[in-house]
Amino acid sequence: MRTEPRRSRPLAARLAPRAAVLALLAAAAPGCGAPSATADIARIRALSGAELPPSATSEAVDPEPAGDARTLGQAPRRPLTADAAVRLALVNNRELRAALKEVGVARGQLEQAGALPNPEIEVEVTPRQEGLEHTHVELAVEIDLTSALLSPLRARAARSDHEAARFRAAGAVIDLGYQVRAAFYAAQAAEQRLGIANRALDALAAARDAARALFAAGNVPELDVATQEAGYEEARVTAAQIELELLTQRERLHRLLGLSGAATAWTIAGALPPAPEAIAPPPRAETQAVRASLELAELRSRLDAAAGRAGALRAEGWVPDMSISVRGERELPERGEVDEHPWVLGAGLRVALPIFNRRGGAEAAQTAEFDSLLERYHGRAVDIRSAVREARNRLASAHARARHYERVVLPARKRVLEQTLLQYNAMQVGVFQLLSARREQLDAELAAVEALREHWTAKAAFDALLSGRRVEAAGAEAPAAMPRATGTSEGGH
Repeated sequence: MRTEPRRSRPLAARLAPRAAVLALLAAAAPGCGAPSATADIARIRALSGAELPPSATSEAVDPEPAGDARTLGQAPRRPLTADAAVRLALVNNRELRAALKEVGVARGQLEQAGALPNPEIEVEVTPRQEGLEHTHVELAVEIDLTSALLSPLRARAARSDHEAARFRAAGAVIDLGYQVRAAFYAAQAAEQRLGIANRALDALAAARDAARALFAAGNVPELDVATQEAGYEEARVTAAQIELELLTQRERLHRLLGLSGAATAWTIAGALPPAPEAIAPPPRAETQAVRASLELAELRSRLDAAAGRAGALRAEGWVPDMSISVRGERELPERGEVDEHPWVLGAGLRVALPIFNRRGGAEAAQTAEFDSLLERYHGRAVDIRSAVREARNRLASAHARARHYERVVLPARKRVLEQTLLQYNAMQVGVFQLLSARREQLDAELAAVEALREHWTAKAAFDALLSGRRVEAAGAEAPAAMPRATGTSEGGH
């Protein structure tokens, strides 16, 4: 504590702190603003092309499904389409909602990075005592000037991190849309194949019953009966496997849609649509995918953020650690005395010279991070171009196979069945050949459904890639053909 009052400072010294504070505020002002949650959702909508629900901007965490999700899920007789499933997932998928809320982490860090340092206030009171005629009061306000000057640099880096979070969330939206479509097509195909398997099971049951009747009449050996019975029982196993696949795909959809309980009583809207006559990928699909890539955009933002942090650290290593202070002191008059002691104002400056700690290690770490991200950026661009070619090839192959089944294989199998039926009516072939032709037609229908599923799944993956998100193509094992009986005799009509 002081025992003597300070002398009055010149007028220039009194005005210097005010000018310094104004300059500090002007320098730090560009980094003070942060976007809102509504602006983030609008940006994510624009990047992903998806119509996110208004509830995406809500800060509340509701343990129950959204209202429209409950309405759609609890309508058991209302068929669910692929587009409706995607809309429901955008409303109700918890992982997506968590990813959207994670953008708020970067938004908060941006707001914090642009904040001015808090002023420090110091008050010293020296009461009247021996050798001191009056009570002495001293006030001091100190602001970290260096932190304020570096705040815009840190805010620019945080702004790039925030934009990277937006790109990442938009990619999660597109990825979820693809996952829902792939799961929906798989469930749709499984339901179709289960119907085909049940028809094949009926055909095998008819073959078994025919074999038993012919054996009872003495027209076929017991081997034929055993063969048909074994084929029927194997077909029951195959139908049970397809039924399990359908239930599994429905549960996968339930997880993606965020549904449980009574909300899972939905039905699928019909069969898979036929493949179009032709597909027309964009002529410059690779360039379009690279330009639209949210992965590359996120990496570019992270590169900007790393460069901004390195620049801030470099500046911090060269700029002295400075703080300015405004001080005022006066002598308080005693009761009954005339106040003849005005406030004496002054300014102070504290400087820490950057001699030993120049932030070199932190700057080197940020530079290494920048170089690492740059390597990943170039590698990711190569990967995306390759992924476009791969997705285009998969789509072309799946489309060609689906169309070939529709135009060639299924009509051919239908003609085989018709001709076999004619031969059967003319007593040229036996009942087992007729039933075998029917089973082969059902096998072709199973394969055609799987080809259709692959086509629509490949198209969804290709569309996601052109929209900016590289996805892992969902595959499924080819369904087993319905077992057929072999080695039957052709005796008896």
